[in-house]
Amino acid sequence: MKQKIVIKVSMSCDKSRSKAMTMVAKANGVSSVGITGDSKDMLEVVGNGVDPVCLVGCLRKKYHDVHLVKVEEVKDDKKKDEKKEDPPPYWYHHPYGPYPPHMVVCDEPTTPCAIM
Repeated sequence: MKQKIVIKVSMSCDKSRSKAMTMVAKANGVSSVGITGDSKDMLEVVGNGVDPVCLVGCLRKKYHDVHLVKVEEVKDDKKKDEKKEDPPPYWYHHPYGPYPPHMVVCDEPTTPCAIM
């Protein structure tokens, strides 16, 4: 199940934001991470099978003021689920016609003398 998690983290500078993003991106199942919010203090994490409690726990070790804001399921577009029809196969016709059949040549001695 693909889910979107929004976590509020008190980050004061760009360096701490990038460290928080790399910390979250290393988690198992995370497919994308982004910074949102007016004051750029929210991390938006999208992934498959991500544990939000584990993410918050890892972030609290480094940043003490961390709050889980929202966890919601991301629904895939129905257009992606529909099977696309494969194009018809492309047949190539060689303009010179078929190749000649392979010939096997076997030389048998015509004389009973095996010395030559």
